[in-house]
Amino acid sequence: MAHIDAEKTKQLRKDVAPFAKSEMRKSIQQLINTLLPMIALWALAFYVMQYSPWLSVACSVFAAGFLVRTFIIFHDCTHGSFFKNKTANNIVGFITGTLTSFPYEKWKREHTIHHATSSNLDKRGIGDIDMLTVEEYVEKSKLGRIGYRLYRNPIVMFGLGPLYMVLVLNRFNRSDAKKKERINTHLTTLVLIAICAILIYAFGWQAFLLVYGVTLFIAGSLGIWLFYIQHTYEDSYFEYEEDWDYVKAAVEGSSYYKLPKVLQWITGNIGFHHVHHLSPRIPNYHLEAAHENVKPLQHATTITLKTSLESIRFKLYDSDSKKFVTFKEANALIALRNKKPIQA
Repeated sequence: MAHIDAEKTKQLRKDVAPFAKSEMRKSIQQLINTLLPMIALWALAFYVMQYSPWLSVACSVFAAGFLVRTFIIFHDCTHGSFFKNKTANNIVGFITGTLTSFPYEKWKREHTIHHATSSNLDKRGIGDIDMLTVEEYVEKSKLGRIGYRLYRNPIVMFGLGPLYMVLVLNRFNRSDAKKKERINTHLTTLVLIAICAILIYAFGWQAFLLVYGVTLFIAGSLGIWLFYIQHTYEDSYFEYEEDWDYVKAAVEGSSYYKLPKVLQWITGNIGFHHVHHLSPRIPNYHLEAAHENVKPLQHATTITLKTSLESIRFKLYDSDSKKFVTFKEANALIALRNKKPIQA
């Protein structure tokens, strides 16, 4: 997307403002067409277990799609955009957060920080996927570089990542968390434990893992992938604090993930990520309309299913050329700049 100058920034914010309004009818409709099918698929999965575990897994796979959509509703509630009423957002946010294993207050605060610091090289670390610049990677010890390579490995990020997120990251608060947030996190965990215990008692641990476990794992992997791809592409925007700009970070540092309509529906329009970062108060069901009606947004970096796979190879950000690079490209860059190779 062409760089946005300061004069156009104000107009852009003004243009998207009309879409930052929730509609009770659409919000209720989404709750019905998301939660009811998901619960029905879970019930069917447990029922068909007696006939075929494979049929049960198949139901769980479909349920995972609805769980991703449930997370988008949760996500909107944390932004206060799903309902006009704060209490309604908090209640629905807690329920959908519990279903997806995310503590509402913890994620709301950390995700707000992510929006306020996205693409800021001086303020990374909260609500982000860890990313190093080429220079930071070079300064790491050999063990540190190996650790970072493992972290950025797709098997670890999308395979072990969901397990770490559900079992560890979502269960503990940061040291600066306030009492309300800590209570909410622990309450969410206790409710989750109770739900899991009831399901295991009623159907057995094997059935539990094949239904809820598989659903949560697949949805978690998809969620991490969506978050990854919407900020990791070759010419994504990143700047240090002194040059960082919120609007540029939103529309140049977040992609438009153009998905087939079915996947767009399942992912709750979150592919219009540039619109969401520009105005987090736009509910998911208005993101496409904002994109279609605000012309400058249509020039955002567009990524398709096919081209998105290319982003897996991007591991480091080169702050000099202002683009993502592979480990091999990083080695070449450092060798060129320092006239000597670095140890992998």
